[in-house]
Amino acid sequence: MNPSHDCREQMQAELLGRPVCAAVQADPLRPLLASMLTGRSLNQGVLTATLGLPPADFEALWQSYFPGDALQLHNGPGEDIVELDDLLQLLIEYRAGLFESELWLAHIVAYSCCGRNHLWQDLGLADRGELSLLMNAAFPTLAELNMGDMKWKKFIYRHYCTREGIYVCPAPSCGECSDYSKCFAKEE
Repeated sequence: MNPSHDCREQMQAELLGRPVCAAVQADPLRPLLASMLTGRSLNQGVLTATLGLPPADFEALWQSYFPGDALQLHNGPGEDIVELDDLLQLLIEYRAGLFESELWLAHIVAYSCCGRNHLWQDLGLADRGELSLLMNAAFPTLAELNMGDMKWKKFIYRHYCTREGIYVCPAPSCGECSDYSKCFAKEE
């Protein structure tokens, strides 16, 4: 067993064991938020100590979803990016509209796009599968557009650039591009 993996599982289980109201308990995004908080506590990813959220929003998230003692969280190496507000608006437009957590996650995902690794790593998640769950639950219509299972950060940027009329890909279609394997290869 990997000690880091065990620590992650224990921290996440403790967060998810905290008593919350039925509506919050039913939110399929709660375990993913717990995973991000755990990742940030383990200094994984690029997020700030407030997960890239304004302090008041982070406090609302914490009190609603994980009431009790806060984890020791430090700022990661992330920084604001020029397109942050545009990415945020794109994600908000595609949110499912079922839970407040989707708005928080729009901020968190947009902020994490500043990182240099895969989006799941920059978010501090355990693996890419968690990111796919997040995208399908929080932004289902956007996730449906990722028919080729493109890496999420590349997909979000490609979708954003296409909407804005910014064409940065060298080929007319992904299948013809020499970078195809960089965008669609399995992530480890």
